[in-house]
Amino acid sequence: MKTLLSLSFFFLALLSASAQTIERMEPANWWTGMKYDTVNVLFYGKDISHLRADISYPGVTLIRTDTVANKNYLFLTLYIMPAAKPGIVNIRFNRLGKTVVTKKFPLLQREPNSAQRASFSQKDAIYLVFPDRFSNGNVKNDIQPALLEKTINRGNEDARHGGDIQGILNHLDYISDLGFTYIWNTPLVENDEPSYSYHGYAATDFYRIDPRFGSNEDFKKLVVEAHKRGIGVIWDVVLNHCGSEYYFIKDMPEKNWVNFPDTHIRTTHLKSTVNDRYATAIDKMEYVGGWFDGHMSDLNQANPRVAAFLIQNTIWWIEYAGISGLRVDTFSYSDKDFLTEWTKTILLEYPNMNIVGEEMTRIVAETAYWQKDKVNPDQYKCYLPTLMDFSLNDNIVSALNRSGSWFSSWRDVYFGIAQDYHFPYPGNQLIFPDNHDLDRFYSRVGKNFQHWKLGIAMYATMRGIPQFFYGTEVLMTNEKAGSDGQRRSDLYGGWLGDSKNVLTGKGLTDQEKEAQQYLKKLLHWRKANPDLMNGKYIHYGPGNNDVFVYSRFNAKQKVVVFLNKNSDDVTLDLERYREVIPLNSSAKDIINGRLYLLNDKLTLPAKTAIILELIK
Repeated sequence: MKTLLSLSFFFLALLSASAQTIERMEPANWWTGMKYDTVNVLFYGKDISHLRADISYPGVTLIRTDTVANKNYLFLTLYIMPAAKPGIVNIRFNRLGKTVVTKKFPLLQREPNSAQRASFSQKDAIYLVFPDRFSNGNVKNDIQPALLEKTINRGNEDARHGGDIQGILNHLDYISDLGFTYIWNTPLVENDEPSYSYHGYAATDFYRIDPRFGSNEDFKKLVVEAHKRGIGVIWDVVLNHCGSEYYFIKDMPEKNWVNFPDTHIRTTHLKSTVNDRYATAIDKMEYVGGWFDGHMSDLNQANPRVAAFLIQNTIWWIEYAGISGLRVDTFSYSDKDFLTEWTKTILLEYPNMNIVGEEMTRIVAETAYWQKDKVNPDQYKCYLPTLMDFSLNDNIVSALNRSGSWFSSWRDVYFGIAQDYHFPYPGNQLIFPDNHDLDRFYSRVGKNFQHWKLGIAMYATMRGIPQFFYGTEVLMTNEKAGSDGQRRSDLYGGWLGDSKNVLTGKGLTDQEKEAQQYLKKLLHWRKANPDLMNGKYIHYGPGNNDVFVYSRFNAKQKVVVFLNKNSDDVTLDLERYREVIPLNSSAKDIINGRLYLLNDKLTLPAKTAIILELIK
């Protein structure tokens, strides 16, 4: 009888083993010839922790198998030797000496010169696209029955509107014609939340493009088609958090996969705690570990398995899709040591890659803390090349809205830029009139078109890397200040039946058309002078005449920018500006082509930017 029972249990075990499945394997593949050659592969499935894995592939070694508290997970560490060849690595999972599951792990050949890919710099101009609100190029993907949010409602500013990758593809020629050389799309990965999922910052699958935007292959096509037009693509990376509906949040591998797993404490947003020598440990933890939002689970990057997952995911997308730039959301909210590791690893693999971090503060010293080669009092080192310049953003708006006084209304801009000494590489700052988290620039300057042009001229010529939000070129506004939904309103003509269209000019006012052409003129001039845009910067104190003067130059070229905010013409004595304008210089206005002989005086029209390229 005992023998029969033993045999019954044995056959039941075999039957159970034969039904074993693995639902997830992440990453799903890797590449040969990578510096990042030790890959931590996550496997997820019902009760798989008891399985034993083995592989037999030349040049690939299974270093370690790790189990965690949750029996639905296994983590395998694979070492891919330099001699390994492309092919399929069969990972066999065994139980009771029998192979019950085999997962194919492809090793792919890298694209030629993948590691040396070029990235963006001051010579470039970036067009920021918010995919759901940009253009609906494929109405067939609007509703996805398998996902939680199943409706499209353009009348609701917090709902999905239907923009997608095909809509961006349809506008590539328009973006190129405007003079942009890079596109930054806000996150395109799956956000399968019950509501308010349109924004993309609550990922529920870091390895999958949201099907309402398209497929992974569609995104790869977008990168290829953009490259054909001389446009690179920047990938928006979210390291700090993910959506609450993510499978590894609903069924966590281990309790410390996230911060504050029981209480879900919200972040304090006290950025100063990162480098405040007086900050308490709890203040530091509540900032870094606090949840950004109730449906955005705060990932614990101090957990080495979380850190490996995030690093590998970034590298995977770069290799898979041919990405040539990165932007990192909520940069300083992540663990500091992890940010050092992440930036260092990405740049080791891709030495020319530019990465811009979002540090949404107006305190220059807090921003500069993160830049590569910054010598910090606490000895902290990060390898981040570029930061977003929120200080300049505020200061330009302040200058344009301020009435004249005993000292120039440009003073905040001048004093702000004068703090560039905090940065090892001050030119590596992303400058922008607006983005998806800020009110529209035309709204912020009170719909004053002359002031809008002054600001746009500055962003097109100032030190730093300029980024413009879609629709800024046609004076898009948000009537309700602080409304994210209105800031991210639909691009004119992105939907069938729209009364206005940026592509054809239909319904645009004369002023909107003029704005579009003004930005286009500036960007094409930039595009024709890449070395100058990567050149040096020098500025004059604005004094009390409400004129701000600065110069961009290199050994061969020089441009001098005059920003006159006065309601009247202003005549300048050029003797004061001989440091940048030699006597009897001649110059050409890059907007209208007018020629100037710069001897004694220069008259600037009221509320006008004059951008003069000196002629040798």
